[in-house]
Amino acid sequence: MPIKGTREGGLWLIDEEVYGSYLAPRLGRDYVPNVIFSCPRQMSEIPGFSEGAPDDILNSMANPRPFGGLRAAPVLLLLLFLAPLFARSAPAAERDDAALVAALRAGDHVLYFRHAATDWAQNDQVRQAGDWQSCDGAKMRQLSDAGRMTAQLIGLAIRTLAIPVGEVLSSEYCRAAETARLMGLGDVRTTTEIMNLRSQDYVGGHDAAVKNARALLARPPAPATNRIMVGHGNLMRAATGQYTDEAGAVVVRPDPGSDLGFAFVALVTPQDWLRLAEAFSGEK
Repeated sequence: MPIKGTREGGLWLIDEEVYGSYLAPRLGRDYVPNVIFSCPRQMSEIPGFSEGAPDDILNSMANPRPFGGLRAAPVLLLLLFLAPLFARSAPAAERDDAALVAALRAGDHVLYFRHAATDWAQNDQVRQAGDWQSCDGAKMRQLSDAGRMTAQLIGLAIRTLAIPVGEVLSSEYCRAAETARLMGLGDVRTTTEIMNLRSQDYVGGHDAAVKNARALLARPPAPATNRIMVGHGNLMRAATGQYTDEAGAVVVRPDPGSDLGFAFVALVTPQDWLRLAEAFSGEK
């Protein structure tokens, strides 16, 4: 079943009726039917979907094709932009995207990502230290299929933009560590220095958890690289004063002269990464 869309200003929009009757039941979450993807050429339909079980649909990712500077399966692109709207990102008029990309290519920044989209039908059951490492959905909330695809595509966009990455750190929670690995930006080191505040008592309490995260945000990365941190929204808010939906990132620059030891640079959504990759992939 091809899914038809309309092109508006370089963006493909999915028909809400098609979304509600066909995609939503298969994705299993209340996604907002919004932008599918930015497309560099005219197309009349999005291939890759057929009637069948959800797993069959989610696995119909064969035949990667060019996407601006990216190569990604149409289904990956579709699922990324069916994610919830990330309205907290700064409007384009307020942010110089070219300057942001140039700054990230120069290094010396820290990108704190909230883990990608999860299955909210699952619940965390932490009864002792280390329980959060479980990748069993019966014990801890895990990434959804859409979240896994989103993490891969964000990593692809960052690589396409030639943004240098040095250290990749993650919370020990399975959903955060899996997000970091799927991004494919380097070897992942898990640490309790990035901790979900719901488990703060295992790392010395709220203040200690926030202090640990701020120390990582304030520590300069290796020269000419950026540090990636993957963690949780509650710690992001407490440590930086910023907040994103799942898979969003807050970008900071270590600054010993600031009160927190780092300066806020930008909030970047999954949609932003893909737009940046399309716009700036050919530039160095």
